[in-house]
Amino acid sequence: MTISKTALLHADTLAAHLKTRLPHRRVDALKRLAEVLLALLQAESTLHRKIALHLPREATLESKTRVVARVFHDAQLTPQDVCDVLLPLLPDGKLTLVMDRTTWHYGQTPLNILVLGAILGGAVIPLVWKVLPHQGNSCTAARILLVARLLKVLPNKRWAVLIADREFVGQEWCRYLRWKRIRHCLRIRENTRIEDELVRDLFLDLKPGEVRTLFERTWVYGGWMHVVITLSPVGDRVIVASNLPIVDVLKTYRLRWRIESAFSALKLRGLNLEATHMTDADRISRLFGLLCIVLAWMVRVGAQEQGQTPVRSDNRGRPIRSQVRTGWMALSEAVRWGRDGFWSYLQLLNTPFLPTGTLIP
Repeated sequence: MTISKTALLHADTLAAHLKTRLPHRRVDALKRLAEVLLALLQAESTLHRKIALHLPREATLESKTRVVARVFHDAQLTPQDVCDVLLPLLPDGKLTLVMDRTTWHYGQTPLNILVLGAILGGAVIPLVWKVLPHQGNSCTAARILLVARLLKVLPNKRWAVLIADREFVGQEWCRYLRWKRIRHCLRIRENTRIEDELVRDLFLDLKPGEVRTLFERTWVYGGWMHVVITLSPVGDRVIVASNLPIVDVLKTYRLRWRIESAFSALKLRGLNLEATHMTDADRISRLFGLLCIVLAWMVRVGAQEQGQTPVRSDNRGRPIRSQVRTGWMALSEAVRWGRDGFWSYLQLLNTPFLPTGTLIP
């Protein structure tokens, strides 16, 4: 079987899988979607013409480029569709959620996406997102809308904790999280006032790596929370407020870095989100959703591969290759060269991640 016929067969098989998750979508639309998903994986670029190079169609490059554009222009492809494809990957039990933003510029045009996702494997898999119509920080209303959207498919009893950085603070925001009974772990700003004192004035003699805490809960953003302060090796004060047990606050917040790993895989060091020339919010949203499916698939395959054959660690004890990179290598080879492993990799797209457990019961 030729490479082109193998790729067409893979696209048909992936389209059949997508039909089980999205029964309301037309078969021909799902076939185009499957072709573009597999092409995105191989192209490692979001430029239409580079994606088109990997479409297994007997057509001119211009014609294939129009097929790619048609997928990104398809208004029927919604964020809910992407979420429906990703939901089977969620293991039973509680999940650790992370909220953050990723931003870049196309020329003078700022592009800004607010993301809420779950820690699965070695990265955060975005489940809901919103393209913001402005640059800079998100507003409370946008954050609340994102949480409300996810609560429709993932009830609060499944949320172990929501982790977020200094941008995602405020009395109204924290009040909403308490109302929804969502425990949270938030890095707060140094100008936050607690008990008539600025937190930047606490523990001024702190040394790098040292951890201090107020052993009693204090009133922060309209609720009682523990406050933990540490100094990073480079001298950056990290102040975290949370309604978690005090011993869990800092080690929970440290999990936030996994969303940075996801953004890195989606952007320059991976699927190259910044390369797109699109600026329309709806089209950017559809592109981001497709990249999230590809990312989740790569992480799921990478977790499986590294579980069977652990990768070597460097001198600092870190794996020399991430789960994302391991998954990309395995999937790309299977898609292009027709390895039998493609069929088992496709099954993984419908198989939950192994429960990693959470720090929070």
